[in-house]
Amino acid sequence: MFTNLIESESHRKEFKRRSSFFLATVAAYALILFAAGVASIYAYDARLEAQSNSLEILNWVPPVPPTPVRPTNAPPPRLVRRTAPSNAPVDRTATVQERTTAVAPTNDPTKAPEQIGVTRSPAPPVTGVFRLSNRNVDPPSVGPNNSGDCVTCNSTAPVVRVEETAPVPIPVKPKPQTLTSIMLVSKAISLPKPAYPPMAKAIGAEGSVAVQILVDEQGRVISAQAVSGHPTLLHAAKEAALQARFTPTVLNGQPVKIQGVITYNFVLH
Repeated sequence: MFTNLIESESHRKEFKRRSSFFLATVAAYALILFAAGVASIYAYDARLEAQSNSLEILNWVPPVPPTPVRPTNAPPPRLVRRTAPSNAPVDRTATVQERTTAVAPTNDPTKAPEQIGVTRSPAPPVTGVFRLSNRNVDPPSVGPNNSGDCVTCNSTAPVVRVEETAPVPIPVKPKPQTLTSIMLVSKAISLPKPAYPPMAKAIGAEGSVAVQILVDEQGRVISAQAVSGHPTLLHAAKEAALQARFTPTVLNGQPVKIQGVITYNFVLH
């Protein structure tokens, strides 16, 4: 009994010693890992200067084309002047414009007035050839001057007349007219009888087959569709309807399409 107590006490001390060693080892490793993490943070080089030097252009802006320079020896652009109509009276005996004072038009930038005034000059402005006299008159017809800048003259301007032609009306096609079976058959020129299908004879199929048709302006059947009847008889009735011919139908002097239903009766003898 005492032997067991002594052994149990020794095991308890051994366990405490091992626990202390394990805790010390874990603490040491944690301290080493923490120190390594802090050191790696300080040792990390983000190389920001390298990142700023390796930028890529995502949107390319085209260069602005240079403005062409006009040669120095090129002639300056011609100045176009538009003059206002003269309000001077017309004298049939005058050959050129006569003015008491030579006044340039107000919209002529090449001739500045000698004096600044706030009232209008009594003499009308001159355009082209003129003569100083004791009156302000214009000749019967003042044509364009040498500079070619006369826009409005005393003479009547030529009038260009453009005759507008009425637009050609677009013909409106009338809608197909629906006729009854009796009227449709009465307009028939050729109404072939359908052949009796052998399969229908073998099974004893008979009865009426209704076929809806569409006739064009020339009386030809352009569309046929069986709407009722025995399935073995539909194809024969449709083929016969496509071979039918009718007289053209005229409505208000214009041929029109018609539609209706033809009924074929299949009877076994």
